[in-house]
Amino acid sequence: MGLLFASRKGHSMKGTLIVLEGIDGSGKATQSALLAETLQKEGKDLRRVAFPDYESDSSALVRMYLAGEFGSDPSDVNPFAASLFFALDRFASYRTKWRTFYVSGGLVIADRYTTSNMVHQMTKYDDPEERLAFLQWLEETEYEKLELPRPDHVVLLDMPLALSERLVRQRAAEGGSMDIHEQHLDYLRRCHEAYRLLAERYGWLRVPCAEGDVLLSPARIAEAVRSRLREAGLA
Repeated sequence: MGLLFASRKGHSMKGTLIVLEGIDGSGKATQSALLAETLQKEGKDLRRVAFPDYESDSSALVRMYLAGEFGSDPSDVNPFAASLFFALDRFASYRTKWRTFYVSGGLVIADRYTTSNMVHQMTKYDDPEERLAFLQWLEETEYEKLELPRPDHVVLLDMPLALSERLVRQRAAEGGSMDIHEQHLDYLRRCHEAYRLLAERYGWLRVPCAEGDVLLSPARIAEAVRSRLREAGLA
């Protein structure tokens, strides 16, 4: 299954961590909320987290990076530096908000996680060996050095690229802000390919968000997410 699902030997973590991932516009926040609502109705105690943690001071460097203060193009900041901005924000969130709950056996649902660092930063490399070396460094940094929990499963909201581009443009036209990732559609396309590669490498649970070029309703996607997790025996 790859390093992402390596043993937790040496750690006292006993909880369950489910991550919702997907390209911009795929509905991660919506689906994490719907999943949490469904599980709570079933009597499960859980916590929801989202990254970046914009409500915390720990996201300051992330906000500066996404606002283009270190460069208007994502490639202006090397993958190691950019990854650390996001990793330390996760570290702060974990240590101050959900570590105790998680270690005591709690269920945590995350909207983005280390997996987003993998996707967005590996796209800055063209060479497969450099990508692999980066992924190995990232896993060691976040899961071993920073002692963040590894996901039990990652649910990939599999959104067609054309639909993601349309939704990002629509959001901007309606007055929504676009960070430096969303402003570069070529970068969005590279991320879409990265999601495919990582899903295959790590065995992520893929949930289609569309039939052809027609976006499925949030309720149908939520039902598919729940079904895939049941099949995996995780929720």
